[in-house]
Amino acid sequence: MIRTNNSRNFRPRSEASRGGFKKPTHSDTSQTQIKNEAALSRINGIETDQILAPKDKNFRFAPKENLNSARSTRPSDGKSAGSARPPRRESNYRSGSARPRTMENAAPRRDTHYRSSARPGRPQAHTPAKQGVAEAEQPKRENVSREIETGEEKLKIMIMGGNEEVGRNMTVLEYGQDIIIIDLGLQFPEEDMPGIDYIIPNIEYLRDKVKNIRGVFITHAHYDHIGAIPHLMDALGSPTIYSSDLSLAIIGKRQGDYQNASPLNMQAVSTNDVIKAGVFKVGFFGVSHNIPTSMGLVVDTPLGKIVHTGDFKIDLNETGATGTEIDKIKQLGQENVLALLADSTNASQSGHQLSENEIQHNLDDIMKDAPGRVIMGTFASLLGRIQQIIVAAEMFGKKVIIEGYSMKTNVEIAKALGYLKIKKDTIIDVKHIDNYPKNKILIVCTGAQGEDRAVLMRIANREHKSLKIEKGDTIVFSSSVIPGNERSVQRLKDSLYRQGAEVIHYQMMDVHAGGHAKAEDLKFFISLVKPKYFIPVEGHHSFLRLNAKNALAAGVNPDNIFVADNGQVIEFTKKGGVLTNKKVPTDYVFVDGLGVGDVSNIVLRDRQMMAEDGMIVVIATIRAKTGELVQNPDLISRGFIYMKENKKLVEDTRKKVKALLKDYNPSNSTNDAYIKDKVRNEIGKFLFQHTERRPMVLPVIIEV
Repeated sequence: MIRTNNSRNFRPRSEASRGGFKKPTHSDTSQTQIKNEAALSRINGIETDQILAPKDKNFRFAPKENLNSARSTRPSDGKSAGSARPPRRESNYRSGSARPRTMENAAPRRDTHYRSSARPGRPQAHTPAKQGVAEAEQPKRENVSREIETGEEKLKIMIMGGNEEVGRNMTVLEYGQDIIIIDLGLQFPEEDMPGIDYIIPNIEYLRDKVKNIRGVFITHAHYDHIGAIPHLMDALGSPTIYSSDLSLAIIGKRQGDYQNASPLNMQAVSTNDVIKAGVFKVGFFGVSHNIPTSMGLVVDTPLGKIVHTGDFKIDLNETGATGTEIDKIKQLGQENVLALLADSTNASQSGHQLSENEIQHNLDDIMKDAPGRVIMGTFASLLGRIQQIIVAAEMFGKKVIIEGYSMKTNVEIAKALGYLKIKKDTIIDVKHIDNYPKNKILIVCTGAQGEDRAVLMRIANREHKSLKIEKGDTIVFSSSVIPGNERSVQRLKDSLYRQGAEVIHYQMMDVHAGGHAKAEDLKFFISLVKPKYFIPVEGHHSFLRLNAKNALAAGVNPDNIFVADNGQVIEFTKKGGVLTNKKVPTDYVFVDGLGVGDVSNIVLRDRQMMAEDGMIVVIATIRAKTGELVQNPDLISRGFIYMKENKKLVEDTRKKVKALLKDYNPSNSTNDAYIKDKVRNEIGKFLFQHTERRPMVLPVIIEV
């Protein structure tokens, strides 16, 4: 039986004719790095030269003395991996109600000062790892080898976030006195979390083990995998972050958007590298996702290999920086993999994930047939899709306008690093839009999820300073709708139609391919790797269960499938693995404005109560010596009733308060709290009897 906790086809064309991602080979790493730094220094509008430039005193390289030239034993084909999503400026808004959940909402406010223990700093540098094994910096450890030899130590795997939700991804591997972390992401707030910006992992378990952390390994730079880095790295002791050059560039740029953020130790790796981190050796393999340089991890431990897929799909038509290194994955099947941790996001969907090949054909057709301007809404981090859109635009001679802070940032970073191929005169500034025929204009922007302050919504609401919807415009939503955003996206579509635009979305035409493997893809991947144990990760509990069924279908022993909750400890010894009943803290840590972790469930409950039934303030002024009322009690209603239209209820409530305050005796010091509680409880009951609503009652007693 499955063990569970009872509690929960892009058509390839030549790069010369179609453009595309080009990943430098490992032999060109040093030259490419020099070119990358030079390219970054030429970028206008964003300070991406600060991401890689080592000149600033706040930049910090990983120590070179810890690099070792031993050659990797992993298969090598010169490919690397990673992904991206930095913040967007236009999402700097707050609301007392739930907002559309999207990566763009996670941006820090650029006009506020985030509370942090971090010291001011700028984006930090990273350096390419030498081919072979790089050794992570670590303090001297005693008796570890003796414990390994005697088999006393256990390998612990703990999913700190991502196994009961989509987002907040963080996995911890611990063996003896060595710990590595895989991803540090954020989660979008649920509808019952008014005012919360996002949620980050709880690291309480690691606070006393900071000295044992040998590194943080990032699979790609989507916010659900990197979003917690500015908030948690100081508390974790600022260990070195290992990822692809593109991912580190995105991480570094985002770190610089936090005014008090500390410099990060960052080390760029390719999929040919192996990092030695204590007793662990971490290798990499390229996977297809919807941004270039995504990677999976192979962690060699004293007890066997642990494979973590990261976010992935299988699209064998993808090449270069977005390609799946299928030969490496096949090779894992011959290496006695102990456990596979696999992406479960789309495990509930049957069949195979749509190929980017079909998306490219449809984008080409849209560009060819559109009578006027084309406006493409998508995620700022979907760099693969943005490349496809630009290639199609260039094919039909269209000029491209990029709108949205985060999208502009990502495009410039990817272009500087060689992951986006764009002709020199393709991109124009929005102020030059009137210099070209309308059917030669393509606008690529954020906002396909109906976010209030994203570019597409501002255009639809006629709030954008330069762009407005015109009759004949073709609007394309090149992304699927995130659950919870359906109503906001529908309202956006209605507004666009009212203004005379033609709207195309993924339910009408294949203009979006998801970035996560579906059921048949997962079965295929599992059958290639042939793990002894299978641990589904990244998804709601139902997703994990369905992915467990995929593993069963792929031939995994049902007793070796562990469906774990967040924080549940999975232990391995030489005798085998077990899903224990032990749990480490994984409670939500809320980020709300300047505060990190200072909003509790009690605060959320109060917000929910006020959002549902409003509040009423009862103000009574009494004489300090006698307790006599000076005047009639005052009532203030917010979100409960409109007082001018409910005069009888207001007057009856005043009379009720006056009756309650007759018991007030100022000579008894305990009466103050007692009478406030009495007013709160009795007025609450009184109002419910008359309205069947439960507003929050706030009594205020003023003595004069």
